[in-house]
Amino acid sequence: MSQTRKTPAGHGTRPSLPVLLTALAVILVAVNLRPGASSVGPVLAELQAGLGIGATAAGVLTALPGLTFAVVGALAVAVSRKAGINGSILLALAAIAAGLLLRSLVNSAALFLLLTVLAFAGMAVGNILVPAFIKRHGGARLALMNSIYGTTLALGATLPLLLGGVLAGGDPNGWRLSLGIWGAAALVAFIPWTLVAVKTGRDVVAGEQRQRRGMKMRSSRTAVALSIFFGVQSMHAYVQFGWAAQIYRDAGLEQGQAGLMAAIIAALGIPGGLIMPALVARSSRLRFYIAGLGVLMLAGYSGLLLAPATLPWLWALCLGLAGFAFPTALALITARSREPRTTARLSGFIQPVGYLLAALGPFAIGALHDVSGSWTLPLAILLGSAVVMVGAGIRAAAPVYVDDELETAPKAR
Repeated sequence: MSQTRKTPAGHGTRPSLPVLLTALAVILVAVNLRPGASSVGPVLAELQAGLGIGATAAGVLTALPGLTFAVVGALAVAVSRKAGINGSILLALAAIAAGLLLRSLVNSAALFLLLTVLAFAGMAVGNILVPAFIKRHGGARLALMNSIYGTTLALGATLPLLLGGVLAGGDPNGWRLSLGIWGAAALVAFIPWTLVAVKTGRDVVAGEQRQRRGMKMRSSRTAVALSIFFGVQSMHAYVQFGWAAQIYRDAGLEQGQAGLMAAIIAALGIPGGLIMPALVARSSRLRFYIAGLGVLMLAGYSGLLLAPATLPWLWALCLGLAGFAFPTALALITARSREPRTTARLSGFIQPVGYLLAALGPFAIGALHDVSGSWTLPLAILLGSAVVMVGAGIRAAAPVYVDDELETAPKAR
């Protein structure tokens, strides 16, 4: 049987999900928030041939995740005020399932892009609202739920990269199965999430207290610092996903070896998702860990700049470990907010900034490479931005709650 807990601000009682059901609900959503984006890469050539998509349209397709996450993510909290947190996540899963399934069946490039936007819109809503769901139902297991969330996100991004070619099977139309199967996975998740939504009711947590209606999230220094930390690390992650393999290839590594280095960087997100939420919840030395992540990032980029082919695995290892900043930022969203409504608002404030940088960063780095003719200037800029990331992360890690800063901030007029 489920328990009930008092809601803040005297809103009566609300159902509290059992730990196992909460964990299952988080897993079912999180595993579906990345495959729509990462599944395209392994079959991009076959997709272009099958739909007649040119290089420009392919470039738009690769930019859609970050752009859609930024634009729709900014609206997710407003959506949750109407449908509730759980109802909004349920709608998000429906959008993901419909978009990914239908796009694998169409023959029109324009319709494929439109359905892709639909799926990414669902993922954007999930990105913003799952931390609020965890804050509400995680209870004493908050660090565990954050670990499950971060790890499953990384797993969901990695599986399509590993299975994409296998699922396609060398068939010219195999890309349809390779992409569509992830829509089926979202549809499977939709069914138990219907039960979660029914069990917990509307579950509104997003910004309904009148006394805070005038409080702008940017008045919280912790929120601003966390926004910068999340944004810059997101930019680095997508730059690495997009360009790390090419940097290695330009340094003389073979295609397979360069791809392996990029896979090392991505795969280290899985242990990062397990480790960092526990440190965020329990360690009093979090700022030192964040500084250490910055040192690893500086070492990785310095290696790529000065001797990329000498110890390529070492630079990949450094960058992959530095990528622990992503689960750190996700865990800080819940750790630096007291109430679920603040968690939702904080998530909605932070993540659109991060994904906008994630969309623009790879383009900017690629443009700098084209203009300069080498990777020296892009890598130098990445080194400088790593310092900015660490500074913001150290401030965000301070034991301060965003709720408290909003209480003491002057009301916006």
